[in-house]
Amino acid sequence: MTLALLGILLSLVLLITLAYRGHSVIAVAPFAATVAVLMSGAPLLASYTQVFMPALGGFMAAFFPLFLVGAIFGRLMTVSGYARDLAGWISGVLGPRFAILVTVLATALLTYGGVSAWVVVFTIFPIATALFAEADIPKRLMPAAIALGIFTFATAALPGSPQIHNTIPTKFFGTNTFAAPGLGLLGAIIVFALGMLWLERRQKQLAADGETFGDLTIAERKEAERLGGGRATGGTSPERGVADPDAPEGGAATQPASAPVSVALAERTSPSPEVGQRPGAVAGLIGLSPILAIVAANALCTYLLFPALDFGYLADKKFGGTSIAAVTGIWSVTVAMLAGIALVFLMRVGFWREYVEALTEGARNAVLPVFNTASEVGYGAVIASLAVFATVRDGMFGVSDNPVVVAAVSTSGISGLTGSASGGLTITLNTFGEQLATMATDQGISMDLMHRVTAMASTGFDSLPHNGAIITLLLVCGLSHRESYKDIFVVTVIVPVVGLLAVMGIGLTVGTF
Repeated sequence: MTLALLGILLSLVLLITLAYRGHSVIAVAPFAATVAVLMSGAPLLASYTQVFMPALGGFMAAFFPLFLVGAIFGRLMTVSGYARDLAGWISGVLGPRFAILVTVLATALLTYGGVSAWVVVFTIFPIATALFAEADIPKRLMPAAIALGIFTFATAALPGSPQIHNTIPTKFFGTNTFAAPGLGLLGAIIVFALGMLWLERRQKQLAADGETFGDLTIAERKEAERLGGGRATGGTSPERGVADPDAPEGGAATQPASAPVSVALAERTSPSPEVGQRPGAVAGLIGLSPILAIVAANALCTYLLFPALDFGYLADKKFGGTSIAAVTGIWSVTVAMLAGIALVFLMRVGFWREYVEALTEGARNAVLPVFNTASEVGYGAVIASLAVFATVRDGMFGVSDNPVVVAAVSTSGISGLTGSASGGLTITLNTFGEQLATMATDQGISMDLMHRVTAMASTGFDSLPHNGAIITLLLVCGLSHRESYKDIFVVTVIVPVVGLLAVMGIGLTVGTF
């Protein structure tokens, strides 16, 4: 028993360490699972072919459509220029004085519209750079501002968000993406407000200390010293490569770069709009329209269209013997994303050749992220299949008799260990979902509350230093963990946990609304 537990811990250390160092989770996850299987005495090949692969395939079968349409939509928003028009318009309206607020709002809007986090990072980076330069805000705050808009409230708290984190719980709790709208909106406001308070406080603190936008980063100092023939003295951050914008959530792929990260990335991103040349209201609203279409179509399918149609045929065995309630969450988001894609085509028909190419690129970009997340799900299934995992499971359920608390603790813990919100969420619900739903039903707890809590719980401890999205974000901005992770930690770990606790407390005492 002790050796088997040690095997699970060792496999987790391997998974975290190798993912942190940028290795693909597609290879790392089965390797880490192998360590746990061997140390537990379970059959190796059977664990891989009969447990790991079916879990991987099951995740892909259920959620690949969302990854596919999301990646295509994100690519179309980039190729069309609508994403940049939207972000540039917002920055023009509020101005550089509110650089941090503009960065957070622009990233949150794109995220809420279903654009992939990787696309959002590369879209926002040049605009945020121009805004921070105008406002003379230290570069070290830029990653935290972007992270607050992408990885927190817009992903899992706002009702109707088409991101995978808000869609996964629908499969297990029979809910839809608008579950507990009042609680979700309240949680989003709390996370947004607390995150902004911290960032504004830090801006004033750094300004009082004399820090400016012009201060060289560790990478820039190293490069300046290298070009000048000197020895690096600006920090101990290891040399890294340039982040791949298509890197998956579970690990950041890199490619070698001889120039500083910020310089190399500048060559891969179009220049930010100059002062006075930002997109006007018309361009901004046009850029916003596909996002509004997605939100509207999602709500229409969820509350009007699907309930009004006859889907009795879903009960047939060939269709999985399911019901419309069980698939509404995935179907409504998929249809909504397709509506956004169609609108992008219709608004600029003359660009159809570029858009057709974007369809191919977007489809290709969807493959790696879904395989990485699915590989983590397979890893979780193997760990859950080991006899010793019963001890781990009992420990988690021993935390409380309340399923809301158990769901929050288990989702947060597993998301933190895997460094992946969607992976941790899926592993938790695949392992405990049925039991949690039964407990909630027995105690009269709303499935909508279970949905919102598990979704929000996945976006807290997942943002620890080994998270692939955090590593990529820092690489894009040309900054190190040493320079920026403190602020990232506050706005993506501490603040979301506070918002989660508030939603849990209100939901359990007042009820779901």
